[in-house]
Amino acid sequence: MALFAERGAAGVSVRQIAAGAGISPGLVIHHFGSKEGLKAAVDDHVGEVLDELLAEMAGPEGPDAASLSEAFVRVLEREPGLLDYVRRLVFDGGEPGRQLCRRLQEVTQAGLVSLVRAGVVRGSDDEAVRAAFLLANDLALVLLRRQLEAVLGFDPLGREGLVRWSAVVLDVYSQGIFSRPTPEPATKAKRS
Repeated sequence: MALFAERGAAGVSVRQIAAGAGISPGLVIHHFGSKEGLKAAVDDHVGEVLDELLAEMAGPEGPDAASLSEAFVRVLEREPGLLDYVRRLVFDGGEPGRQLCRRLQEVTQAGLVSLVRAGVVRGSDDEAVRAAFLLANDLALVLLRRQLEAVLGFDPLGREGLVRWSAVVLDVYSQGIFSRPTPEPATKAKRS
């Protein structure tokens, strides 16, 4: 995953993969059939990990900043190359990137539907677009992680950063960003 994330699948040889794993190239081929077979297995693994994470985040209790950030941190600590790999898939385009985005869209939309049923999230006239909007916001954080880290002075996807980031995201999603103008008091009609 780390080599594919760093160099792209085309930029990595089976020998390099085997050396990184401390095994022989023949063992890679024996288990996966080819580099493409290994890449497909990595894609499947990444999809499963993301499915688990999104399912946990869309649990019946609904999201809160602490549980969202803790779930995300657990996954990132267990799978440190995950986000770099997702970033590479999205940037490289192609069918694996499209499949990942479709999978994330489906899981995001299903999570929203379950949250609507639980009464945690209000319904929408266009659930597909709303899910895509939320997905785009989340993917933007993955894609811009290092740039945001330079601007903010902390990693927004690190343990402490996620606490801060999640709190603001949930505030924006639940409270919005626009103030509501106070209605002007009604004036008495002038008598003529």
